[in-house]
This record gives sequence, C-alpha cells and structure tokens, in this order.
Amino acid sequence: MSNKLWHPFTIIKGSPEPLKVVKGDGAYLELEDGRKVLDCISSWWVNLHGHSHSGIAEAIYKQAQQLEHVIFAGFTHDPAEQLAELITNKLPKNLNKLFYSDNGSTSVEVAMKMAYQYWKNEGEDRKTFICFDGAYHGDTLGAMSVGERSIFTEVFKDWMFDVEVIPFPETWFDDHERASKEDAVIEQLENLLDEHPDKYAGILIEPLVQGAGGMRMCSEEFMQKLHWVNRQFDVLLIFDEVMTGFGRTGDYFACLKAQVEPDIICLSKGITGGFMPLGATICSDDIYESFNSSDPNKTLWHGHSYTGNPLGCAAGIASWKLLEEYEEVFTSMELIHQKNLEKLGDHPRLERLRTKGTIAAFDVINGKETGYLNTITQDINLNPEAKHINQRFLEKGYLIRPLGNVIYLMPPYCVREEELDGIYDAILELV
Repeated sequence: MSNKLWHPFTIIKGSPEPLKVVKGDGAYLELEDGRKVLDCISSWWVNLHGHSHSGIAEAIYKQAQQLEHVIFAGFTHDPAEQLAELITNKLPKNLNKLFYSDNGSTSVEVAMKMAYQYWKNEGEDRKTFICFDGAYHGDTLGAMSVGERSIFTEVFKDWMFDVEVIPFPETWFDDHERASKEDAVIEQLENLLDEHPDKYAGILIEPLVQGAGGMRMCSEEFMQKLHWVNRQFDVLLIFDEVMTGFGRTGDYFACLKAQVEPDIICLSKGITGGFMPLGATICSDDIYESFNSSDPNKTLWHGHSYTGNPLGCAAGIASWKLLEEYEEVFTSMELIHQKNLEKLGDHPRLERLRTKGTIAAFDVINGKETGYLNTITQDINLNPEAKHINQRFLEKGYLIRPLGNVIYLMPPYCVREEELDGIYDAILELV
C-alpha cells in the first residue's frame, strides 16, 4: 500500500488502510483480496450506469483518437456543443446558456459569480446569498461559505463571507407537520426579502434532496412555493443539482420533478456517468444578456484549463444517451424503494424513512448526537464489540458510506431489483 497518498475526508491518525479496488463491473467493485461488493452509493454518487460501462469507454476511446483537448477560449468543438444541446433541450426553456467547468464545487462558484456580477451589470450592489441549514455545496471557499458551518469549515471561518441561513423543511414518511414547517420557512423568507429587497443576490438550494447534509428531503410543493417567492421579489433562484441531476430524483433534473424554473442550475457528478471530471453551470437568457457587452467590466472573467474538455464531453454524450435508453429505470426505482422501506417501517432503531427517485434514506437511532461524525458504531445492536456498520456491510458484500447516523442508498441504474431487495434484507439483518 502506497504511503505517498493523502486521501480526502480522512482523519489521518488511526484510520484503517484504504481498500484497494482492482476492477469495476456494472454495480460491483472487485477488491484486491478478491471480494466483490455491490456499490450501493454509486461511488460518491457519480456512476449512473455502473462501473466500466463499455458504451462510455468506447466513446472516450474514439474521441481520444480525434481530439483529446483544446483551449476553450476562442475555440469550440462538436462534443461540447452536442452535450450542451442535449442538456439544455431537456431543461426548462429559460435555461439556455451553458458554461463548462470541471467539478461540482466550481460549478457552484461560477453560479455565485454569475449572480453577483449580474446585479453589478444591472447597476445594483447585491452581495448576500440566502441559503439553507444543513446545506453542502462544495469545498472551495465560496462554496463553503454558502454551506452549513461545521467541522469541515471551522478552520476557514475567517475567510468565508456572510450569508443568510433559513431552515430547510425536511420531511419524511407520515410527517404530519410538513405543510406548517414549509409555511414557516416561506414566511421567514418573505420577511427577509420584504425588509431588504435590494440586498440579496440569490437564493441557493439543493432542490428536493440535500446530499452530504444527510439526504434530507423536502417536497415538490415547497419548491413551488420557493419559486413563487423568487418571482414575486425579483431575486435569483439557484439550484445546486450537482447530486440531484441526471435522474437521481426520478426525473432528469429535480427542477423538472418539482416543475420549477430556476435562474441558474449547477451540474456535475453524474454528467459523465462517473468517467471524467466535468461541471456545468447553466443560466437564463436574461442573465447571459447582462454580460453580452463590449465592456470588459461586464465580462465573466472565469475559466479552467480543462473547460469543455472533449473527452469529458464525449463521455457526457454517451451517458446522456444511456439515460434516454433506460429512462424507465430511474423513473420507477422509487417504487422499489417504497416497497422495501415498508418492511423497515416498524423497526425500533430506524426513523424518518424517506425516498425520492433513486435515493432512499433513514436515520438510525443510537442515542448519540446526530451529524456527519456520528459513526453509528459500538452500540449498533447494543453490542460493545460491534464493528463500524459500514465494515459489517462490507463483510456481507455491500458498499455503503453512512452520513453520520443516516444510512442511504443511491445505487447505479444498472442494479437489478433482486439486488436492491438484497440490500434491504442486509439492512434488516445488520442494523
């Protein structure tokens, strides 16, 4: 095992050695010791169609023989243009201008820069963003600023700018207080915008599902209420769909699922089916036109060496075609989750069962403070010698990565129903 690597999100001292993966095939990963494990989380939520899909690999191979990269300032190429057409043609009709980057955090940074400079270009000085508690938008400084303050951001707090934080009205099965929670949040938002109508550059939200915050889910109705406020008070609405995009919520995008038209949408993760780094920020025609000027001060001075990389775009095109081919899979997976979650409904150690599209989640009651660093260990079955729950699942052949006391499933779309059923059987056995 190499000692030259520094792994992400890893407490260095005392952490176990990382597992070496030698091969990926569909929904499975093969480890160096010969074990095969079912990837229940799409490997950090990116592998839409499973590992090593031959169609995407072939598209990258063909593109690499023709054009591997070119500077995207002053040049263009077919893969970038084709992928932009595929994505924007599916999005709400107001979202037509796509700006490429290379990861999710950066797509959010670009969105914030677009929003802030849009108001500057319009002659207004709006600096503050309205965000939601529990949010996670990435690890660059701007993205951290609009996310939940936590151990991940604590050391950098003096570098981050101030934002206005309002509650995220999370909900779950049989939540009888959903409507009242949503109305309270909307009232708080309206009060902020009414008191300071020229202060806020935008409202930034992970639509329908907060990812790293614990797979917290809100309703389509709340998103529609939020959209109504956004239009009434003339403030930009920004959707971070880095995780929720490309089928995860049961439609191609969460904005379509909720029937809402944001002003800016951020994409990454599943855009290439997990093969290549790529990000995109798509804005409305109105925002784009505020930059359409010969004045250098109205130019979006932003770019990356790998902006619009042809290999990434070719992978994105191939992945999109697979999405279209297997649309029925990601639009129907929620029913399979619901069927299985019903089996867990009376479990004494589980609460807040919830699902949205291809994502299912629930909280494990373990008598500890909730949060990312709650590792659901030692007392999972009131057994002081029990191993970490993710280790126990690995021993059964399943890869999960709990978010604190939250266990969630986000499998690739190639998973078979009987395999998904098997994951839930393991949950019943191990939790």
